[in-house]
Amino acid sequence: MSEQNEKPHETGVHSVSPHLICKDAAKAIEFYRNAFGATEMMRLEGPNGKLMHGCVCINGSSVMLVDEAPEWNMLGPKALKGTPVTIHLIVDDADAFAERAVKAGASLVMPVADMFWGDRYGVVEDPFGHRWAIATPKRNVSPEEIRQAVASMTPECEPQS
Repeated sequence: MSEQNEKPHETGVHSVSPHLICKDAAKAIEFYRNAFGATEMMRLEGPNGKLMHGCVCINGSSVMLVDEAPEWNMLGPKALKGTPVTIHLIVDDADAFAERAVKAGASLVMPVADMFWGDRYGVVEDPFGHRWAIATPKRNVSPEEIRQAVASMTPECEPQS
């Protein structure tokens, strides 16, 4: 057994890192570079040219990627007709970040706005079907204040079916 010289977090990989399946993971890396300012940490292509493993760093956190492989039941959100997962990304300027992502090809799912929990917050969907919540903390709000805000919500605030 080989000795591990570096701890994962020292190489930029954290104890919890999303591993995204994309129809074209190489294009996803390029999108994340343009839209989110990602830096590529690793790319391993298989003999067929598909990405077997990729890793980028976004705002100091690692995001791993792989190409879809239906034969291994590895399908991205587009093939699954959506995703139940939203990746939360804390940034310095949510408005500018969302604008940059949309200019790079993301879709605006929820416009950036001030939220009752204290963040400036919005949601974008990248061209590969992954959703990204973008947040800039603006003010500290106590758990009690958040509970009061939720209790005072009107039915108009609820999702429409």
